[in-house]
Amino acid sequence: MYILSTTVNASNFVTGVDKAFFVILGISFLFLIGLTFTMLYFVYKYNYKKNPVATQIEGSTKLEIIWTVIPTILVLVMFYYGWAGWAPMRNAPKDSFKIKVIGRMWNYTFEYENGKKTDTLFVPMNKPVKLSLNSLDVIHGFYIPAFRIKEDVVPGREKSAWFIAQKEGLFELFCSEYCGMNHSYMYTYVKAMPEAKFNSWYIDTTKVVSAAVDSPTANGKRIMKNIGCFACHTIDGTKLVGPSFKGVYGSKQTVTTGDVEHDVSADDDYIKRSIYDPNADVVKGFNKGLMQPYKGQLSEDDVKQITEYLKTLK
Repeated sequence: MYILSTTVNASNFVTGVDKAFFVILGISFLFLIGLTFTMLYFVYKYNYKKNPVATQIEGSTKLEIIWTVIPTILVLVMFYYGWAGWAPMRNAPKDSFKIKVIGRMWNYTFEYENGKKTDTLFVPMNKPVKLSLNSLDVIHGFYIPAFRIKEDVVPGREKSAWFIAQKEGLFELFCSEYCGMNHSYMYTYVKAMPEAKFNSWYIDTTKVVSAAVDSPTANGKRIMKNIGCFACHTIDGTKLVGPSFKGVYGSKQTVTTGDVEHDVSADDDYIKRSIYDPNADVVKGFNKGLMQPYKGQLSEDDVKQITEYLKTLK
């Protein structure tokens, strides 16, 4: 399925937002063209050759009223269309389908009420979808251009956005706030599907279960990719934001716990502690506070599968 980036009426907000945009753009061009031609006319009529002696022009109350009233009316027109496009975005219908969005450096994770977690936003068509927006680290911007949806995702403050997808397809989803080194790679997609097709996908958990049972290693890698581990950690031994995963399992790591520096063995317990409480033991040469705890985001089974994958990175 090809990507639709600016499809007409992809969501219920496209018409209102586009109308406000074109009204403001039209008024701006009107002033640009009008002022430019007025300026050129004045340059021609009042140049030095035609007016070697400056002429004093008295003020005009009528002119001052005109250039005060007309811009005020135009500003109110722009405000009206802007408000009309923005106001409906504030209140989602009570029967909206709810999805939790978690932003972190540098990816989005989407959690559904039945327990599913994905790195692509799957939504049903022609049904209101309410997104609960959360950030685990810094301010991100949740932006779906084709849906005309943009909302800041602020740490420590749950925000929300909603829409009704009206076109089937795959749509781009970006982070619109600069959030660090790999900000430009923080993008994914929205997949809008007919409701019957979406319901079939939503209740089908067999593929996830099968992957977990058949290959814990592959599933561990998938989990790490979904939550953005590879944005900060490499698998080839090179240094990035955090330590490389290459050869980490079973190795000796010099860490700082509190104010005490000591060596620890990177075993199962160390891996689990590093995921759930990453600031407890900070590896020497790296800064504290760059990684957020994944307690509550990853289950113990997820951690076990991640550990199995790390064992393969010799």
